[in-house]
Amino acid sequence: MRHRLREAVAVTPETLTILMFCGMIVGLIAGHPLAFVLGGISVIFAFIGPGPAIFSIIVGRIYGQMDNYILIAVPMFILMAQLLSVSGVTENMFSALRLMLGRLRGGMLLATIAISVLLAATTGVIGASMTVMGVLALPSMLKYGYQKELSCGAIAAGGSLGILIPPSIMLVILGSYSQISVGQLFAAAVIPGFLLAGLYTLYSLILTGFRPDLGPPVSEAELGETSRSELIGLLLRMAVPPILLIFGVLGSIFAGWATTTEAASIGAMLTLAMVVAYGKFSWKLLQDSVSSTIRTSAMVLFVVVGATAFTGVFVAIGGTRVVSGWIDAAGLGPYALLALMLAIVFVLGMFLDWLGIVLICLPIFLPLALDAGFDPLWFVMMVAIVLQTSFLTPPFGYALFYLEGVAPPEVTLMHIYRGVLPFVGLILLGAGLCIAFPQIITFLPNALYAK
Repeated sequence: MRHRLREAVAVTPETLTILMFCGMIVGLIAGHPLAFVLGGISVIFAFIGPGPAIFSIIVGRIYGQMDNYILIAVPMFILMAQLLSVSGVTENMFSALRLMLGRLRGGMLLATIAISVLLAATTGVIGASMTVMGVLALPSMLKYGYQKELSCGAIAAGGSLGILIPPSIMLVILGSYSQISVGQLFAAAVIPGFLLAGLYTLYSLILTGFRPDLGPPVSEAELGETSRSELIGLLLRMAVPPILLIFGVLGSIFAGWATTTEAASIGAMLTLAMVVAYGKFSWKLLQDSVSSTIRTSAMVLFVVVGATAFTGVFVAIGGTRVVSGWIDAAGLGPYALLALMLAIVFVLGMFLDWLGIVLICLPIFLPLALDAGFDPLWFVMMVAIVLQTSFLTPPFGYALFYLEGVAPPEVTLMHIYRGVLPFVGLILLGAGLCIAFPQIITFLPNALYAK
C-alpha cells in the first residue's frame, strides 16, 4: 500500500513538505486539537516518506523530550498561577491603586497595566492574569465612564505580558527547544517585557490626555476619603509578598543559587505560603488547583509530543533542506530573512496558539537565523516578543476569548477586537526597537552571565 501511495504522489521532498503543511492547515480548520493533528500528520507522512523504520527514531525523540528535566518547571509555574489567582492579593492591590491613580486621566488604565506586570512576574501563564483583571478592572472602568475598546485593549495587552515577563512557561519551552539556558532567556525578557508595559502606559497617557472622555478622572467624592498615606501603606503591605515571591524565583535563578526547575518549586511553595498567610487556604482549593494544573500541563505536553513527531518527520523527509533552498533561491539578506520569519510568526499567531508556533517554526527558523549570523539568544527573544501578538490578533487570540468570558454583557467581542489593535501595533513597535537596539535584549543576560 505504501508503494501505491508513493506511485500516486510524486514523492519528492518538495511535494511532501507542501503536503505536510497543507495537511496540518486542513486538520486545524476542521477543528481538531493541535496535538492530534501534528501527531496524525506525522504518522501519515512517515509512512509515505521514510517508511516505518522512522518510527523508532521518532519515539526516541519523544522520549528525549519527556526525559527533559527543564520541562518539570512547566507544571510548577502553572501551579503558581492557579494558587496566586485565589490568594486575594490582586484584589487588594488593585483597589489601592484605583484609589491612588483614579484622580488622573486614564489612571485606572495605569493601575491595570501595573497590576498586570506584577501578575506577569509571578505567574508565567496568562489565563490567571486575564481572568482576574477582567473581573476586577473592566467593570470598574466601565462604571467610571472609560471607553469599552480602550479598557478591553489595556486589560488584554497587559494580561498577555504574563507569557513574556519571567517566569514564563513559553520561555521554558523556548529554552528546551533552542538549547539556550532558560536563565539567560529569563534575563533577556525582563527589559523587553517592561518596554512593552511602558509603551502601553505611554499610549494610555497620551490618548487620554488628548481625549479625556476616553478615560475620565474619577471625582474625589466617588473615591472616598481614604488618605494617600493610608493607601500607600496598604499598597506596600499587599506588594511585599509578591515582590518576595519574584525575588525568590528570579533572584535564585539569576544569582545561580537554583536551576529553573528548582526555582519553580520554590515559587510554588512560596505561593502556597501566601495563600495560607492571607487566610484563603482550604483542602478543596488545593485539590482544584492541582487538578487544573494537571489538565493544563497534560495539554502542553501532548502538544510537545505531537510537535516533536511532526518536526522529526519533517527533518526526515528533507523539509528543512527544502525550506533553506527556497530561501536561498529568494536571495534575501539577513534582515529581509528576519522580517520574513517574524512575519510568518505574526500571521500564524492569528490561527495557532504560541505553543504550536514555537514547536513547528523554531526548529526550522533557528538554523536559518544562525546561518544569517544572528545571535541565537537575541533571535529567540525576537520570536517571543512577536508571539505576544498571537494572544491579541483576531480571530483566534486567546486573550480575546478569556476576556469575553468574564466581560459584562454590554461588552461584545467586536469591542475587544477593536480595542486590541492599537496594542498589537505597540508590540510591533517594541519589536522594531529591539531590532534597532539589540542591547535591549542582550544587555541584562550579558551583565548577569558574562562569565
